[in-house]
Amino acid sequence: MAEKTAVVTGGGSGIGQACALGLLADGWTVVLVGRNRERLARTVALAPAADRGRAVPFPADITDAVAVDALFEAVADRFGRLDLLFNNAADVMPYIPTEDVAVEDWHRVMDSIATGTFLCSRAAFRVMKSQQPRGGRIINNGAPSAQVPRPDSIAFTAAKHAVAGITRSLSLDGRRHDISCGQIDIGNVTPQDRPQPEVLQADGSRRAEPTMDVRHVVDLVRAMAALPAGVTIQSALLMPSAMPYVGRG
Repeated sequence: MAEKTAVVTGGGSGIGQACALGLLADGWTVVLVGRNRERLARTVALAPAADRGRAVPFPADITDAVAVDALFEAVADRFGRLDLLFNNAADVMPYIPTEDVAVEDWHRVMDSIATGTFLCSRAAFRVMKSQQPRGGRIINNGAPSAQVPRPDSIAFTAAKHAVAGITRSLSLDGRRHDISCGQIDIGNVTPQDRPQPEVLQADGSRRAEPTMDVRHVVDLVRAMAALPAGVTIQSALLMPSAMPYVGRG
């Protein structure tokens, strides 16, 4: 492939790390974004030696508008263009009844998911619309909660609904600039470093749910990233087929 540059937020662990490694394997230059420098360095170390020169760690807080703008300006200055943004970073919180949710936790979750997605997308738009050839692709990490909530998860659910609205707005506003935007709503991924937790159900019980290997998420992100300009996957729900979803039952 011709040399292309991607930014992956939350690139120090989990889905972001796995997708960054997948994009590196496809020949992308990948800017890894996260608050923890050591985690980003571990992602680079996991890449094959031949790919590490294209893995660029960039510690930044995506809820900080100044830091985000500096990040994308640095990407444009160093690489000349930006072809892909994967908005993946997110903070989460335990299941808490709505009446007990602290305002601080609400803002933390909303800022990391909704505000972070907005800030990174805004900065990406500025680069993508002005580069030659213009355009690019944004992939947003949504969740089944963007459509069907879990109980006691009002902040996360609201944030992921906001991401769905951002995705649609970016898709519409990006048309005239040859910028496409799609969203992946990702179901339960098998944890890599801990047992599968028991998840709160709509009937108030808790139980472990079916999971899938993260490689399926990586395959979908790689496929979306490889689409030609002018073609998009607007939305996709990727989940274990036995995972509770419709009616959360």
